[in-house]
Amino acid sequence: MATFAYKGMDAKGTPATGQVEGESKVVAAAALRSKGLTVVDLDEIKRSLGQIDILEPFQTIKSKDLTVFSRQFATMVNSGLSMLRCLYVLEEQTPNKKLVKVIADLKDDVEAGISLSDALEKHPKVFNRLYVSMVRAGELGGILDEVLNRLAAQLEKDDSIRRAVKSAMVYPIMIASFAILVLIGMVLFLIPIFAKMYNDLGHAKLPALTRFMMGVSAVLRGYWFIAIPAIVLLIWGIRRLKRTSRGTDLWDRTKLNLPMGIGAIVQKLAVARFSRTLGTLVSSGVPILQAIDITGKAAGNTVLEKAMVEVQQSIKEGQSITRPLEGIRVFPAMVTQMISVGEETGSLDAMLSKIADFYEDEVNASVKALTSIIEPIMMIGVGGIVGLVVISMYLPIFNMMNIVKQ
Repeated sequence: MATFAYKGMDAKGTPATGQVEGESKVVAAAALRSKGLTVVDLDEIKRSLGQIDILEPFQTIKSKDLTVFSRQFATMVNSGLSMLRCLYVLEEQTPNKKLVKVIADLKDDVEAGISLSDALEKHPKVFNRLYVSMVRAGELGGILDEVLNRLAAQLEKDDSIRRAVKSAMVYPIMIASFAILVLIGMVLFLIPIFAKMYNDLGHAKLPALTRFMMGVSAVLRGYWFIAIPAIVLLIWGIRRLKRTSRGTDLWDRTKLNLPMGIGAIVQKLAVARFSRTLGTLVSSGVPILQAIDITGKAAGNTVLEKAMVEVQQSIKEGQSITRPLEGIRVFPAMVTQMISVGEETGSLDAMLSKIADFYEDEVNASVKALTSIIEPIMMIGVGGIVGLVVISMYLPIFNMMNIVKQ
């Protein structure tokens, strides 16, 4: 599909310029005329090899891109620019090519008379239900700029926590990967050297640990064409199981019970995300039942999602949000008490925001503490693995006289 630069005039005679995509010049001109523009000039934009982004097919729309988009959109709406003009400007200045295409679609839909929220809803992979619902509430309440700023803040908070957790896991993952590579190297290349030497001793009885390691090495070397596909299939099977409703439920419950404080971090993350999402929706004017439904689906944990179903039922029966939460161990007593106070005082959104701030700080502190504990444990683990293999191979040498006599 080619890109054309155009110059034209709208129905009022106002000059208009920009770019349009089309299969040919005729198709592009027809598209412009359908928008009520009189085409004055239309030229194809030729891109040189240096201008072609070979990485564009692999480019993704990240949380940071949406944050910048939301923040800029809010600023322009607050400045009094029309919705269509905002989208034209965003299309021109957004560096992410995939997001540019999405904005172009939004612009076309809005120009055709579709509301912004309905246009966003056509791109569920980019704009989730939380985003669409908040924008819809902002449109109805006439506070779109305020809602977009809240969305940007929400995305920034989520991205900040995600980066903190990921950066904390980089070092342990590197150590674990190194340990696995060392173990594979020793099993495939070091143990066979010792095995050949011990085989020259005849039928001497070797220690059980040595025989076990030699057996593992022999299986991996002799049947690698079975072992490697089996490992790949096992990983694939686990990932496939996690995608099922039962597997997802089991995995989410298991995460909450992981040792070494990992389960506590997962719990705090879930509470922080729940509080931030529900508080943002409530403060944006989204109806409470719809807000709870969206919060449950955006929580990222089936335990919370099921809890939100009970909360919805409780509200429909005229009861409070707090009552069903008290029976779910994911929510500490402090959280349920603060939500209860927020309901009674009519400041639920502010109270949820305070809970989210508190638990986000708790997550950052817990992740740092966990990292400081995991690092020495991982080092000891690597040393233990290497030491086990080395000891298993040197045991016969320490007892060589007895083995030779046998």
